[in-house]
Amino acid sequence: MPCEPVPSFETLAHDLGPQLRAYLRRMVRNAADAEDLLQETLLRIARGLPDFEGRASAKNWAYRIATNVAIDFLRRSNKATVVDFDASSAEETASESEDEDRLILDEMNQCVREVIDGLPPRYRAALVLHHLQGKTAAETAQILDLSLANAKMRIHRAKERLREALDRECDFYASDGGALRCDRKSPECGAP
Repeated sequence: MPCEPVPSFETLAHDLGPQLRAYLRRMVRNAADAEDLLQETLLRIARGLPDFEGRASAKNWAYRIATNVAIDFLRRSNKATVVDFDASSAEETASESEDEDRLILDEMNQCVREVIDGLPPRYRAALVLHHLQGKTAAETAQILDLSLANAKMRIHRAKERLREALDRECDFYASDGGALRCDRKSPECGAP
Protein backbone atom coordinates (compact mmCIF):
# COMPACT_ATOMS: atom_id res chain seq x y z
CA MET A 1 0.00 0.00 0.00
CA PRO A 2 1.58 3.32 -1.11
CA CYS A 3 2.38 5.92 1.54
CA GLU A 4 1.67 8.77 -0.86
CA PRO A 5 -0.22 9.14 -4.14
CA VAL A 6 1.83 8.24 -7.18
CA PRO A 7 2.59 11.48 -9.03
CA SER A 8 2.48 11.71 -12.79
CA PHE A 9 5.71 11.69 -14.75
CA GLU A 10 5.02 15.23 -15.94
CA THR A 11 4.63 16.45 -12.36
CA LEU A 12 7.85 14.74 -11.25
CA ALA A 13 9.82 16.02 -14.25
CA HIS A 14 8.51 19.55 -13.79
CA ASP A 15 8.94 19.69 -10.00
CA LEU A 16 12.23 17.83 -9.67
CA GLY A 17 13.97 18.43 -13.00
CA PRO A 18 15.85 21.58 -11.95
CA GLN A 19 16.87 20.08 -8.58
CA LEU A 20 18.07 16.85 -10.20
CA ARG A 21 19.98 18.82 -12.84
CA ALA A 22 21.79 20.82 -10.13
CA TYR A 23 22.55 17.66 -8.16
CA LEU A 24 23.93 15.85 -11.21
CA ARG A 25 25.97 18.92 -12.11
CA ARG A 26 27.56 18.82 -8.67
CA MET A 27 28.26 15.13 -9.01
CA VAL A 28 29.94 15.24 -12.44
CA ARG A 29 30.98 18.92 -12.76
CA ASN A 30 30.17 19.08 -16.45
CA ALA A 31 26.98 20.70 -17.71
CA ALA A 32 26.73 18.60 -20.87
CA ASP A 33 27.26 15.34 -18.99
CA ALA A 34 24.80 16.44 -16.30
CA GLU A 35 22.18 17.18 -18.95
CA ASP A 36 22.71 13.73 -20.50
CA LEU A 37 22.48 12.13 -17.08
CA LEU A 38 19.29 14.08 -16.33
CA GLN A 39 17.73 12.71 -19.50
CA GLU A 40 18.78 9.17 -18.52
CA THR A 41 17.37 9.76 -15.03
CA LEU A 42 14.06 11.02 -16.40
CA LEU A 43 13.88 8.07 -18.77
CA ARG A 44 14.42 5.65 -15.86
CA ILE A 45 11.81 7.50 -13.80
CA ALA A 46 9.31 7.22 -16.64
CA ARG A 47 10.02 3.52 -17.05
CA GLY A 48 9.88 2.82 -13.32
CA LEU A 49 6.90 4.95 -12.41
CA PRO A 50 4.30 2.21 -13.05
CA ASP A 51 6.10 0.03 -10.49
CA PHE A 52 6.63 2.83 -7.95
CA GLU A 53 5.06 1.64 -4.71
CA GLY A 54 5.42 4.81 -2.66
CA ARG A 55 7.45 3.27 0.16
CA ALA A 56 9.80 6.25 -0.11
CA SER A 57 8.81 9.73 -1.18
CA ALA A 58 8.75 10.25 -4.92
CA LYS A 59 11.45 12.89 -4.49
CA ASN A 60 13.82 10.54 -2.66
CA TRP A 61 13.05 7.79 -5.18
CA ALA A 62 13.98 10.16 -8.03
CA TYR A 63 17.18 11.20 -6.26
CA ARG A 64 18.08 7.52 -5.80
CA ILE A 65 17.72 6.99 -9.53
CA ALA A 66 19.82 10.10 -10.26
CA THR A 67 22.48 8.93 -7.80
CA ASN A 68 22.68 5.50 -9.42
CA VAL A 69 22.90 7.07 -12.88
CA ALA A 70 25.70 9.40 -11.73
CA ILE A 71 27.66 6.66 -9.97
CA ASP A 72 27.36 4.39 -13.02
CA PHE A 73 28.61 7.23 -15.20
CA LEU A 74 31.55 8.00 -12.89
CA ARG A 75 32.56 4.35 -12.76
CA ARG A 76 32.36 4.01 -16.53
CA SER A 77 34.08 7.23 -17.41
CA ASN A 78 36.86 7.42 -14.83
CA LYS A 79 36.73 11.14 -15.57
CA ALA A 80 38.15 13.62 -13.16
CA THR A 81 35.10 15.34 -11.76
CA VAL A 82 34.74 18.07 -9.24
CA VAL A 83 31.93 18.97 -6.90
CA ASP A 84 30.70 22.49 -7.60
CA PHE A 85 30.27 24.70 -4.59
CA ASP A 86 27.74 27.50 -4.66
CA ALA A 87 29.72 30.35 -6.19
CA SER A 88 27.42 32.95 -4.72
CA SER A 89 28.28 31.92 -1.16
CA ALA A 90 31.98 32.23 -1.96
CA GLU A 91 31.38 35.68 -3.42
CA GLU A 92 29.47 36.77 -0.32
CA THR A 93 32.42 35.69 1.84
CA ALA A 94 34.89 38.03 0.13
CA SER A 95 33.98 41.56 -0.84
CA GLU A 96 34.72 42.76 -4.35
CA SER A 97 37.32 45.23 -3.07
CA GLU A 98 39.39 42.43 -1.53
CA ASP A 99 40.90 40.85 -4.66
CA GLU A 100 43.67 39.12 -2.74
CA ASP A 101 41.21 37.53 -0.33
CA ARG A 102 39.05 36.45 -3.26
CA LEU A 103 42.02 34.83 -4.98
CA ILE A 104 42.95 32.98 -1.80
CA LEU A 105 39.36 31.86 -1.28
CA ASP A 106 39.12 30.67 -4.91
CA GLU A 107 42.35 28.71 -4.53
CA MET A 108 41.10 27.09 -1.33
CA ASN A 109 37.77 26.19 -2.98
CA GLN A 110 39.61 24.69 -5.94
CA CYS A 111 41.74 22.59 -3.60
CA VAL A 112 38.67 21.34 -1.71
CA ARG A 113 36.91 20.61 -5.01
CA GLU A 114 39.85 18.53 -6.21
CA VAL A 115 39.98 16.61 -2.94
CA ILE A 116 36.23 15.88 -3.04
CA ASP A 117 36.68 14.77 -6.64
CA GLY A 118 39.18 12.20 -5.44
CA LEU A 119 36.64 10.50 -3.18
CA PRO A 120 35.12 7.23 -4.37
CA PRO A 121 31.69 7.83 -5.98
CA ARG A 122 29.75 6.30 -3.08
CA TYR A 123 31.39 8.66 -0.58
CA ARG A 124 31.10 11.62 -2.95
CA ALA A 125 27.38 10.93 -3.34
CA ALA A 126 26.85 10.83 0.44
CA LEU A 127 28.82 14.04 0.93
CA VAL A 128 27.07 15.91 -1.89
CA LEU A 129 23.60 14.76 -0.84
CA HIS A 130 24.02 15.50 2.86
CA HIS A 131 26.24 18.56 2.96
CA LEU A 132 25.77 20.28 -0.39
CA GLN A 133 22.18 19.35 -1.23
CA GLY A 134 21.05 19.67 2.40
CA LYS A 135 19.46 16.22 2.66
CA THR A 136 18.96 14.79 6.12
CA ALA A 137 20.73 11.57 7.04
CA ALA A 138 17.38 9.76 6.70
CA GLU A 139 16.80 11.18 3.22
CA THR A 140 20.37 10.33 2.24
CA ALA A 141 19.78 6.78 3.48
CA GLN A 142 16.62 6.45 1.38
CA ILE A 143 18.29 7.88 -1.73
CA LEU A 144 21.36 5.66 -1.40
CA ASP A 145 19.24 2.64 -0.41
CA LEU A 146 21.03 2.25 2.91
CA SER A 147 19.91 1.85 6.48
CA LEU A 148 20.03 5.06 8.49
CA ALA A 149 23.01 3.75 10.46
CA ASN A 150 24.90 2.89 7.28
CA ALA A 151 24.11 6.28 5.74
CA LYS A 152 25.40 8.06 8.83
CA MET A 153 28.53 5.91 8.72
CA ARG A 154 29.08 6.66 5.01
CA ILE A 155 28.65 10.39 5.60
CA HIS A 156 31.05 10.20 8.53
CA ARG A 157 33.62 8.22 6.52
CA ALA A 158 33.32 10.62 3.60
CA LYS A 159 34.01 13.56 5.93
CA GLU A 160 36.93 11.68 7.48
CA ARG A 161 38.42 10.91 4.07
CA LEU A 162 37.96 14.54 3.06
CA ARG A 163 39.57 15.76 6.28
CA GLU A 164 42.52 13.36 5.90
CA ALA A 165 43.08 14.36 2.28
CA LEU A 166 42.93 18.06 3.16
CA ASP A 167 45.42 17.50 6.01
CA ARG A 168 47.75 15.74 3.57
CA GLU A 169 47.47 18.35 0.85
CA CYS A 170 47.00 21.68 2.61
CA ASP A 171 48.42 23.54 5.62
CA PHE A 172 45.58 25.56 7.14
CA TYR A 173 46.16 28.53 9.43
CA ALA A 174 44.47 31.73 10.59
CA SER A 175 45.72 35.02 9.15
CA ASP A 176 46.42 38.03 11.36
CA GLY A 177 42.82 39.12 10.80
CA GLY A 178 41.52 35.69 11.79
CA ALA A 179 40.56 34.57 8.26
CA LEU A 180 41.18 30.95 7.30
CA ARG A 181 44.08 30.52 4.89
CA CYS A 182 46.01 27.60 3.47
CA ASP A 183 49.34 26.85 1.88
CA ARG A 184 49.35 23.96 -0.52
CA LYS A 185 51.64 21.03 -0.01
CA SER A 186 51.09 18.95 -3.13
CA PRO A 187 50.66 19.31 -6.89
CA GLU A 188 47.08 18.01 -6.61
CA CYS A 189 46.16 21.26 -4.89
CA GLY A 190 47.99 23.48 -7.35
CA ALA A 191 51.45 23.74 -5.80
CA PRO A 192 54.24 24.50 -8.33
